[in-house]
Amino acid sequence: MEQLRKAVGLLGAIPGTRLILVSPAYSSRPMGPQDQPDYCNAVVGLLTTLEPLVLLEALQGIENQMGRVRDGERWGPRVIDLDLLVFSGVVMTGEKLVLPHPGIHERSFVLYPLADIAPALKVPGLASVESLRAALPGDDLQRLEESLI
Repeated sequence: MEQLRKAVGLLGAIPGTRLILVSPAYSSRPMGPQDQPDYCNAVVGLLTTLEPLVLLEALQGIENQMGRVRDGERWGPRVIDLDLLVFSGVVMTGEKLVLPHPGIHERSFVLYPLADIAPALKVPGLASVESLRAALPGDDLQRLEESLI
């Protein structure tokens, strides 16, 4: 939880950006290798003047600042993982960034906290967050009661 709290604070300090929404945190089994600790997930809403790739660079800078090491292992243990899920209706497929996030509709650990702060949000090319969340079971999630702010 401390890593999430620190990340929320750093997200709110990105120049040209304002933190406006913070979901509750959820605990879930890890995606990929199961021989790692449970994940702790949350979603935030940001208002920003930054372009998507510039915001992504800022997110990766926070990951680096918090000690994330990219060793090439997909879905392996990590200190923090900040994903850009949706960006103001933008649809893009690039080498560094795909929007909306390509796995958003398959991940209850993303959709449950996102539905807590933006249930009516339309994910471009898909549906509303609440509709997407309703299609996924949440039985692998545990909502945590500690506040992130």
